[in-house]
Amino acid sequence: MQHIVIIGCGVIGASIAYELSREPQFRITVLDRQPPAQEATGAALGVLMGIISQKTKGRAWAMRQASMKRYETLIPELEAITGKDIPWNRQGILKLLFEGDDRAKWGRLAEFRQSQGWRLEQWDWEMIRSRCPQIQNPRVTGAVYSPDDRQVDPTKLTLALVEAAQQNGVTFRFNANVTQLRQEPSTADRFTCQQVQLENEMLSADWVVVSAGLGSMQLTQTFNQPIALQPVLGQAMRIKLIQPMGDLHFQPVITGEDIHIVPLGNAEYWIGATVEFPASDEGMVNLERPQTDLLETVWQGAIALCPELAQADVLHTWSGVRPRPSNRPAPIVEPIANYTNVLLATGHYRNGVLLAPATAQMVRSMLLDHLR
Repeated sequence: MQHIVIIGCGVIGASIAYELSREPQFRITVLDRQPPAQEATGAALGVLMGIISQKTKGRAWAMRQASMKRYETLIPELEAITGKDIPWNRQGILKLLFEGDDRAKWGRLAEFRQSQGWRLEQWDWEMIRSRCPQIQNPRVTGAVYSPDDRQVDPTKLTLALVEAAQQNGVTFRFNANVTQLRQEPSTADRFTCQQVQLENEMLSADWVVVSAGLGSMQLTQTFNQPIALQPVLGQAMRIKLIQPMGDLHFQPVITGEDIHIVPLGNAEYWIGATVEFPASDEGMVNLERPQTDLLETVWQGAIALCPELAQADVLHTWSGVRPRPSNRPAPIVEPIANYTNVLLATGHYRNGVLLAPATAQMVRSMLLDHLR
């Protein structure tokens, strides 16, 4: 039985653990220096913009399509295993268009998605007013509605993945700080990582999967080709109204000018998220003092789209960093060059929740291919 050690238990690591736990030839241990669903996962809004994405080919589209298909079976599967509800909005995503947006481009995408078996609808202003009367911004010229896209609570999803994986025999060890991946020569130009060094002990491993977000940088520093990731801060807020906006029976995610308005039920919404790049050459983001003016700008932008939001109470705000690969596309899902048994599954930037199922499927396929 192959021992797979997964480092990191955000939504990516938890998804990989659950997917691998369905394969009887694997024994799996997941390590994280803190409880699950912290850092990038804890800061995510869980908006799954797969079909409405402009990606139409290559790996970028293949991963989105694979994830969207898997989510339709994964959520009920996890709910059945754990007996817990996972907040899961199946009412789609409404993307608002403004003056200067290329509506013809969206029309071409809608036709292409139809040929693929997916739906996209183009709405004019009358349709927007009819279906989503809470939108009252005169700058809005139209919208694209994606009924096949979704939104999921990232934290509850991750916790459900952990619980389901545990029921399948996966060992999770939190507050376990990995200090080093010990490597030994395998051939003249290749290495093998046979041991994972913790602060007070060593774990043997047949395979190591690094899914530690920004922590992946430090873990790969001793390798010939260390990965470079840039921290990008995101902020969001949870607000509550007296009653839900618009039609009680139609509550899609609304997105416009990079502002997401996410209905949560009980007249509550998430608003966010900002994108704040490092302001220094060191590439660090100050989480202790996030740029509150940017969050306020997002908040005022959301009110400009849906004026009812001005009456809301802000319940709380939060922030977290997302790992963005430097000088290459996101995400990084591949073996480390010159290493026989180390896989990277990190650097998902703003699409970690969206691409988690596809990433887990890719890692599983890599491992199974090696065993064949």
